[in-house]
Amino acid sequence: MKALRWHGKGDLRLDDVPEPTAPAPNEAVVEVAWCGLCGTDLHEFLDGPHMIRTGPHPLTGQGPPLALGHELSGRVVALGGPAPGIEVGDRVTADPVWSCGSCWWCLRGDYHICPRSGSVGLASPGGFAELVTVPLSGLTRLPDNVSDEHAALAEPLAVGLHAVDRAGVRPGDNVLVLGGGPIGTAVVMAARLAGVSGLYVSEPLAGRRELLHGIGVTEVFDPGATDVRREVFLRTARIGPDVVIDATGIPALAAQAVATVRRGGRVVLAGVGHGSVEFDMGQLVFYERSVLGTLGYNFDIPRVIGLMSTGRLDPAPLLTGRFPLSAGAGLFAELAADRARHLKVVLTPKGL
Repeated sequence: MKALRWHGKGDLRLDDVPEPTAPAPNEAVVEVAWCGLCGTDLHEFLDGPHMIRTGPHPLTGQGPPLALGHELSGRVVALGGPAPGIEVGDRVTADPVWSCGSCWWCLRGDYHICPRSGSVGLASPGGFAELVTVPLSGLTRLPDNVSDEHAALAEPLAVGLHAVDRAGVRPGDNVLVLGGGPIGTAVVMAARLAGVSGLYVSEPLAGRRELLHGIGVTEVFDPGATDVRREVFLRTARIGPDVVIDATGIPALAAQAVATVRRGGRVVLAGVGHGSVEFDMGQLVFYERSVLGTLGYNFDIPRVIGLMSTGRLDPAPLLTGRFPLSAGAGLFAELAADRARHLKVVLTPKGL
């Protein structure tokens, strides 16, 4: 079969590879319909490895070269064990997290922060292929009114939903989101569902600001031309936002988030960043602000599919491009040169 594999920094190849073997008891094999291109994938292409290990992953035993892609939808072709409510032939999406299932965190349900965890497409071959092996327990059957394309967006939307849950966003809150990329937009969508009163976004790219205006935000600011902290402070009766969610992973913006949130407010860091953050400890202690990290999702993908099915969550604004898998290597290069070109793109191994 064909697979778009990461061989190293800047090195993606559309390879001929063997089809997956029969799934183990904790696995399923899915015929891929669509797979989304994540910022994590792009970072691995640009300057990886980061989350990809150069040798075998301690849980999966697999390493590069491997197909990227962990935001997927498709049809089940093989089950390694019983999966309640799911049969071969069903349309599904998948939680791509591999976890050990036996550590302290897994036993309490926090599988997403298992010390040995990894992801399909980073710790095992991913969804940029015709077939992919995924965790059996992560399968979610798709209702008839949720398309394969939209189901491939469930994973990033689950990231936004989990971040908003971590922030404890409540009806009537004022929320500031730093970054209007795919994860920032997913956070915006989840915050709207939570019933916020004011929803503000800081985003430097004009195209993304225009898109955000169309999905119900209160106001979008260009941080290059505006003092975002001051403007949100003025628009919230000189109190400040109840919650600031950073979706960029930029250390300086994490520090800015702490300085911006109201007294007693909550900061959640949702962007995957690197490096140290410097801030005045007094800004936390004297103002009783809270800072939390958030990673991925925890049983949130089925919730997203349910919200799509009922019409409460429309993923359409997030999807800006559809491409064949054969165009993948060139697409990575284009996005690396101009990230504003698209918000979220999906690839398919089938002919368009």
